[in-house]
Amino acid sequence: MREVIATSEAPAAIGPYSQAIRAAGLIFTSGQIAIDPATSQVVAGDVRVQTERVLQNVAAILAASGSSLGKVVRCTVFLKNMGDFAAMNEVYGKYFKEAPPARSTVEVARLPKDVLVEIDAIAVA
Repeated sequence: MREVIATSEAPAAIGPYSQAIRAAGLIFTSGQIAIDPATSQVVAGDVRVQTERVLQNVAAILAASGSSLGKVVRCTVFLKNMGDFAAMNEVYGKYFKEAPPARSTVEVARLPKDVLVEIDAIAVA
């Protein structure tokens, strides 16, 4: 059994996917980019500003599912430039202070809407 999770507190899907799916006691979020749900626009700023918005979006989706960032077990971070790793990591660490989730971080050639960072998460429901 699977359930679609959707909230207006995070950007609407810009393609044929769901913000998140609940299945097998877990929440699987789609990759989130730095779109402000109030304006549907990419936030202006560097990777720190964008990472902040991305993690706010992830948190909103998890909250809508009844979960939270504290229940995240795995994240994948996609960076446009691995040179931004330290700055992204600084912001990421503010959201995952204790017992941070497992994580992979990879550099990619391009991200949707030419953002600097995208993050997806898997959390306990």
